[in-house]
Amino acid sequence: MSDTIKSFLTQDHRDCDEEFANMENAVASGNWEKAKETFDKFVADLQMHFDMEEKVMFPAFEEKTGMCGGPTQVMRMEHAQMNSVVTQMREDIISKNSSHFFGLSESLMMLMQQHNMKEEQMLYAMADAHLQDESSFIIQQMKDLKRV
Repeated sequence: MSDTIKSFLTQDHRDCDEEFANMENAVASGNWEKAKETFDKFVADLQMHFDMEEKVMFPAFEEKTGMCGGPTQVMRMEHAQMNSVVTQMREDIISKNSSHFFGLSESLMMLMQQHNMKEEQMLYAMADAHLQDESSFIIQQMKDLKRV
């Protein structure tokens, strides 16, 4: 059986969560070089996830359903909110401020968990239902983005 949009993007959430944990562990260890490296990897993976959704899956979903102001708009706003926290975290990595960093990372973790739950329980299931005929093509487009 081929991947579903839900299984593909849910696995990508788990991969981002793993990078998030690696980043937090590096900051906790006080190894700021490793912290910057793992932070950069996490941010790249997170941004790629947002791009796969915003450049491929969301437009396909919106075109198919005609829903442009609904769940995808909310998810885009939450992506922007998470990016704002990540920008502040980058400043803490540069200034080696672990206490402020961990306050922000706790906020980001809560945002990500709530966001992922909405996507995994609602939006991805809706996408699979509406896009089932095109799901293999959409997943391939998302995978192609990752290779660029």
